[in-house]
Amino acid sequence: MDFKINRHIFLDGIQKTLSIVEKKTTMPILNNILLKTEKNKIKIIATDREISLISDYDAEIIEKGEITLSAKKLYEMVREIQGDVIHVTKNNNIVKVTCQRAVYKIPGLPTDDFPNMTDDQGFNLCNIPGSVLKDLISKTSFAMATDELRKNLNGVLLETVLNGSDQIWRMVATDGHRLSLAKLTTVEHCSGLDKGIIIPRKGLLEVKKIIDENANIGIGVNKNMLIIKTDDTVLKVSLVDADYPDYKRVIPLEKGISVKLEKEPFLHSLRRMNVVSSERYMGVIVSFSNNKMILNSTNLDVGEATEEIDIEYSGDDIDVGFNVNYVMDAVSVITGDYIIFEIGLGLKPSVIKPTEGDNCLCIVMPLKI
Repeated sequence: MDFKINRHIFLDGIQKTLSIVEKKTTMPILNNILLKTEKNKIKIIATDREISLISDYDAEIIEKGEITLSAKKLYEMVREIQGDVIHVTKNNNIVKVTCQRAVYKIPGLPTDDFPNMTDDQGFNLCNIPGSVLKDLISKTSFAMATDELRKNLNGVLLETVLNGSDQIWRMVATDGHRLSLAKLTTVEHCSGLDKGIIIPRKGLLEVKKIIDENANIGIGVNKNMLIIKTDDTVLKVSLVDADYPDYKRVIPLEKGISVKLEKEPFLHSLRRMNVVSSERYMGVIVSFSNNKMILNSTNLDVGEATEEIDIEYSGDDIDVGFNVNYVMDAVSVITGDYIIFEIGLGLKPSVIKPTEGDNCLCIVMPLKI
C-alpha cells in the first residue's frame, strides 16, 4: 500500500472515527480503523459493531493495499506532523507515515479479523435536506434518558406521517421527567419510517456530526439498520429493538395557565437561578401573582437567588416547582423571540412552546414543593 493525501483531509477523516472505535473491547481490532485504497480514493472504515462509518477521500494512489491501524495513535501522529501532504506506505504490517522530514512507523493488524463492511450503494435512500434532520436532533436530543437499562428511552423516536403530498418528520425524546417533540415537513417521501424507529444515543450523536445542514443527505432503513449517506460518508446505526412509550398520552389535553414570556430575558433569569443549584438540589420555584412572576432558588449548601419578572397575569396566586435545568433546556431550543409557558395545575405537566406554529413542544414535569 502506498498513497499520498492532504494532511487536513486525512486528519479530519480519522477524527470522525474516534468516537466510534471501541475503547474497551475483547476484540483489539475494533480499536483500529481500516484503511483501504480504491481508484483515486482512500477509504477509512470504523465500527464498534453497532455503529459503522465508511468514508471516501481523494488521494493519490501509488500502490493498492489495505491495513488496520490504531485510530487514536494514527490521529495523534497526523495531528502533530506539520505539512500539507502525508505519504503513507506499508511494508508487511508496518506502516510508515511521512510528512516533510518527520517519519512515524506504526504497527498494524491484517484486515482478516476486521468486520466485513459494505456501504450499501445499491440500497434505495430518499434525499432530504440535512437541515431537517439536524434541526430535529437539536430540538429533542437533550431530553433522551441516560439510563442504560431503559434502552427504549436511551435514544429518540423518529417517525414519518403522510399529510397529503407532504411527509411530516417527527422526532421525540423523553427520560420520564420531560419530553421534547419536534416536527418538520418535506415533499420527499421516505419509506420504512411510518411505524417509527428508535435511534440510540451514541448513534444519534454520530448522525448529527456528519450532517451538513446546507446539503442534502440520503436516509433509509434496512434490516433494523439506519443508513445515512452524505457526499463522502456512509453511516450505519443499529436501531433499538424495543417499543417506544405512547408519548401522545403525556401531552396535556387541557390547557394550563398560559403566560407569554420574552425568551432571552427568561433564559438569563433561569441561568441566574442555576448559579445556586447543586447536584443535591436543582429546583426553582416559579410563583405567579398579579402581573408578576417570581423565580426563587434556595439551596442551603450554596445560597439563595430571587428574581421578579413583569408578565400579563391576573389569576390566582400559584407556586410551581421545576428542575431548573429542564426548563432551561426546553426554553433554549424554542425558536423566536417569545415563548408560551403553559403551567399545569397541581402536579400536572407544564408545556413550553413557540408563540406560533406547532413544530416544537417541550413538556416538563413539576417537582413537589
